[in-house]
Amino acid sequence: MTLRAEIAQSWRRAELSGLKPDSPADRLAGADVADIDTRSRLLRAADPVLTEISRHLQDTRLSVLLADRDCRIVARRYGDKTLERALDAVSAVPGCRFSEEISGTNSLATPHELRRGVAVHGDEHFLDALKPFTCYGHPITNPATGRLEGVLDITGLVEDANPLLAPFLLQAVTDIERRLLDGSNLAQQRLLAAFQAAQHRSSAVLALGEDVVLANSAAVDLVDPADHPMLRELSRTRRGVRRVRLSSGTEVEVRMEAVSVNAGMLFELAPLRPAYSAATRRRSPESVVPADVEDRLRRSAAARRRVLITGEPGTGRDAATATLAGSQPVARADAGDVAPVGEAEWAARLDRLAATHQGLVVMRDVHLLPPLAVSRLARLLDTTSAWFAFTARQCDTARAGGTETGEVDAELLARVHRRVELPPLRARRGDIPTLARAILAGVHPDGTPRLTAGALELLAAQPWPGNLRELETVLTDVTEGRSAGDVTARDLAPLCPVTTTAPALSGWQQAEYEAITRALAAVGGNKVKAARDLGISRSTLYNRLRTLHITTA
Repeated sequence: MTLRAEIAQSWRRAELSGLKPDSPADRLAGADVADIDTRSRLLRAADPVLTEISRHLQDTRLSVLLADRDCRIVARRYGDKTLERALDAVSAVPGCRFSEEISGTNSLATPHELRRGVAVHGDEHFLDALKPFTCYGHPITNPATGRLEGVLDITGLVEDANPLLAPFLLQAVTDIERRLLDGSNLAQQRLLAAFQAAQHRSSAVLALGEDVVLANSAAVDLVDPADHPMLRELSRTRRGVRRVRLSSGTEVEVRMEAVSVNAGMLFELAPLRPAYSAATRRRSPESVVPADVEDRLRRSAAARRRVLITGEPGTGRDAATATLAGSQPVARADAGDVAPVGEAEWAARLDRLAATHQGLVVMRDVHLLPPLAVSRLARLLDTTSAWFAFTARQCDTARAGGTETGEVDAELLARVHRRVELPPLRARRGDIPTLARAILAGVHPDGTPRLTAGALELLAAQPWPGNLRELETVLTDVTEGRSAGDVTARDLAPLCPVTTTAPALSGWQQAEYEAITRALAAVGGNKVKAARDLGISRSTLYNRLRTLHITTA
């Protein structure tokens, strides 16, 4: 059989997902069934339309299926009990997910994948169990946002194929999209009403809805658009009052209030008193070091304390030592030089440096030092008044001679006054707008391109296994050859494989989320390779992707 191009490509995607034509369809009902949110925006808009369709389906062997943006069936209407039983037999039931990697080629999964209407007739279905059906499906797009909301499908038996099914369904899709627009307008009206009711307050008031931003003059002066992704993320996991630092460096108290269902969030922001913001005023706007870490480093510098700075590669250990040094000169030595120059010469150079340098001496990667070099450095620290700082990849366990596992030797740990651990970038998603701006200012000092809110949300979604260094590489690459103009999510998309942020997760789920997104990023979004690298089956990975709401480009 010669397949149409769009059908052949869909078959190829199904094969790459590990499906086989003889895979049983009844397994779908047990693979990934979830409860349905009957108050969802899609169902509220579609329910009256589906009720009207039901009248036309009476005494026919046709069924209409509605799937949400995850391609999960959330409603169905049918005209004949025979077809109901046939759909039950292939797991086309509410709550079951019908994406291509699970159900192959069909008129729910393939329109969801291609974002356009697709007819699938008989043998064009990938799974043998679906070949008795003929169907046409069309995506439902929210006119207010341009985002995919779901897929509407009309299905019958092959012998009941009718060319009028497509226009009949398209009219229903149009009606649902119109109702979605009306619902979006109502949500916007509620958000506006809540915003206007808050105008009597003297503080900055900001309202964030789906593609809607409202701000009074105080909020315009205080809040940069780069702060919007951070505030949206904060509102997903928190309610009530929080203290946060804006991208400008200003610390504010934020009061958050939800505005009805799906309408948006209202934020009331008030700058904190000077007593709380003294550290903020000292903080450099270009700093990539977390504010609390910077404060600890500055206090250590005032007393010329020896500091051990640890963190994953790319977390900013060199930037932290520069912050520690402040205006004092910095001299750097590297543990990796021991082998090339020899331990005796390396120790002699370090002795001379300690005797002559008046500022901060930084010993990089001390976890790599061999035992003899550790002992020589320890003796030097016992006799010198020089100011030392050390950096290391990690410091999990103090154990003598632990360099094989990347640990800092106990002899050195005993001579350190303070230890500072730099968090990975994935734990600093709220700081990404500020960090991206600081990095771009360094890359383009004569004219910094502006990152749109969508671009910042996309950056915040990435796992960043390379941390700040990887973020700098991405921003440098995407802004090469430009010194002005907006950098959008579309510009970043080829370099950012993860396309959604994590929802509110438990600690264990957050760990899962980070492990999976790191694995996907390492293989360019290839789910088969990511599953292999994680040591899990493809079906397990797909289940976790759905549960954690992770999608890939």
